[in-house]
Amino acid sequence: MALAVPFAATAAGCSTDDPLAEQANAGDNKNYIAGDGSVTEYDPAERGEAVQFTATLFDGTEVSSADWAGDVVVLNFWYAACAPCRKEAPDLVELHDNFAGEGARFYGVNIRDEKATAEAFERNFNIPYPSFQDKDGGVLLAMTSFVPPQAVPTTLVLDRNGRVAARILGLADKGTLKALITDALAA
Repeated sequence: MALAVPFAATAAGCSTDDPLAEQANAGDNKNYIAGDGSVTEYDPAERGEAVQFTATLFDGTEVSSADWAGDVVVLNFWYAACAPCRKEAPDLVELHDNFAGEGARFYGVNIRDEKATAEAFERNFNIPYPSFQDKDGGVLLAMTSFVPPQAVPTTLVLDRNGRVAARILGLADKGTLKALITDALAA
């Protein structure tokens, strides 16, 4: 009986100190764990190797991360029923339009939807950039050092060398993402 008390106290302490665990245990059936909007910038000396993957866009085009050499790339992990994904979509479109001529590429990484659902979302929000179909998790697996599997949306900014320069967990604030892209382009 004495062992149950310390265990209960320890277990209770763990669940209240971890906001992601609290979301997972909430039982609200929203089917995602919302990121907290935290931003992580990685110093150029600590970025490590370039990300490497090959994946297929919804239109059937195969794309390799090696194709992006010299460009800044914004990868946004999303799916259609994700409320924060829907909220940030207009800002991503605006940022794409602002940076497209400056050497920044945008790609969506859809982790859950079938083609018809993803295309309906893209039409509804006038998304001008392509998305990877990633229901099999290939892109997500290649990015697990930076993207928690259930933290959608997540947005990554890759530098001109293909390394992750910054990450936003959760809803991407337009001003913050604009500054991260601007910094990556200036480097």
